Amino acid sequence: MKIIKLWFPAVLWAGVIFYFSSIPDLKSGLEYDFFLRKAAHITEYFIFTFLLYRAFSGSFSINPLRLFMYPAVLSFLYAVSDEIHQYFILGRNCAAQDVLIDGLGIIGFCIFIRIKKGCLCSIK
Repeated sequence: MKIIKLWFPAVLWAGVIFYFSSIPDLKSGLEYDFFLRKAAHITEYFIFTFLLYRAFSGSFSINPLRLFMYPAVLSFLYAVSDEIHQYFILGRNCAAQDVLIDGLGIIGFCIFIRIKKGCLCSIK
């Protein structure tokens, strides 16, 4: 049951990302649509990396460096696969810059958690 509580949110969030990536011509219709979509990329991957971090930290006893690397790498690989998925959706495109923007959310989470744990300068 513990594994489900830890991993289900991450899997569900991956499904949410996949769902929104499947919507053709996804636009908000607002004046600042471009910036809203890019902020959404950052936010969704910040959250995804958090959920993976939570799942890894609760499931395995691993050193702090790996605890950062595994969620970050998995999030990044999912971002790449998400862009490839969008290539096949009418009205969407595959954009390397979106993966880089997703990476800002991933890095943002890693910085956030390092500051929160008070270990910004080194991994112990």
